[in-house]
This record gives sequence, C-alpha cells and structure tokens, in this order.
Amino acid sequence: MGKYGDFYEIGPWGFSKASPEDHAPSPKQFQPEHLSDPKFYEKGYHVEELGDGVHWVTSPSGYDAAFATTGSGVIAIDAPPTLGENMLAAIESVTDEPVTHVIYSHWHSDHIGAAAMYGPDVKIVAHEITRELLARFPDPLRPLPTETFSTDETLDVGGVRLELSYKGADHCPGNIYIYAPRQKVLTKIDIVSPGSVTFMYCDASENISGWLQAHDQILEYDFNALVGGHIMRYGTREDVITSREYFHDLQSSADEAIAEMSSTMDARMEFYASLSADQVLVGTENWINSMVNYATEKTLNKVTSNGQKWPERLAGATVWTKNHAYTVVEATRLERTHNGYQQRGAGGPEYIV
Repeated sequence: MGKYGDFYEIGPWGFSKASPEDHAPSPKQFQPEHLSDPKFYEKGYHVEELGDGVHWVTSPSGYDAAFATTGSGVIAIDAPPTLGENMLAAIESVTDEPVTHVIYSHWHSDHIGAAAMYGPDVKIVAHEITRELLARFPDPLRPLPTETFSTDETLDVGGVRLELSYKGADHCPGNIYIYAPRQKVLTKIDIVSPGSVTFMYCDASENISGWLQAHDQILEYDFNALVGGHIMRYGTREDVITSREYFHDLQSSADEAIAEMSSTMDARMEFYASLSADQVLVGTENWINSMVNYATEKTLNKVTSNGQKWPERLAGATVWTKNHAYTVVEATRLERTHNGYQQRGAGGPEYIV
C-alpha cells in the first residue's frame, strides 16, 4: 500500500492522480474566516448561532450539523462521526441543557453515525423510510428512531418549533427538510454544498431527478441560512440559486451530448467500428466517456449569468464536473425519456418519435 497518504496508482485500470496545477483554485467566497483560525483545528469544531437559539456546527473534516436550544432541552440535528463528541462540546459551549431530542436528516452513516453518543433516553425523530433502512441494516451507533412520520410533522419543544417534511426521494429515500420558521433556518442535507459544486457524482445521490428538483424545493422556503451538511460553510439563498444554475447548465450540456452521440445507431456504432467482439465493452466505455467529456467541456467553458465561468464561481468545478457529468448523463438516460424507440430491424431511421 505504500506510506500513509501515498497515491495508489494502478495505471489504465484505475483513476489517475490529480495535480493541483491542473485545477482552478477555490474562489474566495468558498473560504470562511474560521478556516484560517488555528483554534478551529485545535478544538475540532466551530459553532455559530444562525437565529434565536438555532446553531450550526462544523468541523475540520468538512461535515456540518445543527442544534436548537429550547429551555426544555436541546434538539440535535444529526451526528456526523467525523464531528463526533465535538458536537457535544459545541452544545456545552452554548448551554447546560441536556439533549432530549435528535432528528435524523436521513439514514446515511456519515451524517448520523455517532448518534449513540446522545444516550439511550433521547427521543429520535426521522422519516419512516429512514427507520425501515436502519432496521434492515442495523448499526448500534445509529439507534432506531423512536418516532417517525410519512409526509409532514411538527416538533415543538419548549415553544421552539421545527417543521419536518418529506417531498420524495432525492439524495436518498427518507431525506427530509427540517425548517425553523421563526428563525428562518433550513436544514436540508446533501443537496447544496455552499460555494462548491458539491462532492463527486452529485454527492453520491440515488435519485438525480429528485436531487435536481430539491434545489427548487429548497427555494420554496423563506430562509436566511441553510445547513447543507458539508463544506464548513452554511449557505444562503444565493448559494442555492447558484448551485441550481450550475446543475441546469450541466443538464443542458448532458442533453446535447446524448442527442449528439446517442440519437442514431450510426452515432453509437462509431465507437465500436474498429473493435473485435471480445472488446465491445471498450467501445461502450468510450461512448459514455465521450458524452461525459462533451458535457464537462461545455459546462466549464460556458459564460454564466454573472459573466464568469463556473471555475471562477464555484469551488471544485474543474475537479468534480466530470463526475457530475457522468452522473447526469447516466441519470438522463435512465430517468428521462429516450425521445423514441428502435424500429423493427436494423435499417432506416432508428427511432420512432
């Protein structure tokens, strides 16, 4: 394996090592002040009040969570294991109230994998799908929810009100909206990473049509701050609008790539013409990757609504657009219409539209 931190290289079968010289630097708006504060790394967390008792917590690992003080106990939202007990330290730095309620945003371990630290007596609220998945794949560090809901629920503790809502699968089934209406703080995890293009492959999301739609659903809320789960920054409305524009551009570029390279049999067969039957999957890889490269290049070179290109507006644009392009191209082929279908036989126009 080599030394810790060494890149594991396997040649053409694997991924090549990325070089900083090949990528655009992160824009300044991506870098909050606490990233330059040594105390952030010494403590292992940064906590900030977003509005009347609702706090955001982040960690050097790039994971975010939230909590609300109520006068009758703390409501914790999530428990990322890379934040871990520093979440408790953040709460204790603000209040002496015990944690009485925990809300799971969704079932993924990277966001709730330390939930057992809250103890056995807390009430755990989550969507019913989240409970079903945790029961199916048990984890002692992610205790089962004690209370579930299907569509909408209101949690009121000490007069502090949180509105919970499920609008369908996006990042994963059971991923909910958690809204504090008086404080105008929204928690929606793994959709928007403020100031960034998000983690690779649309944040490893399962339903890309739903994930793209979630940007619009977030904007239906009246919020001043968004807890997005990642990037060591809370988000603003403008962050969501910018992320939506980026992914709309990527979707448009993916649609063009598919139309250019998948709309006729002749277009696809160009990738197989020189290959023997036992190497046909090499042609498939080149076909998919060519569409991805087209969408990536088109997106990164587009002059956007503010006159800048995406590498100037969002961190990670030159790093992860290719991954997002792959996901959007494949999701478009799987989740959207093919605009027709193969006629009988091999000759003539391919699709009936």
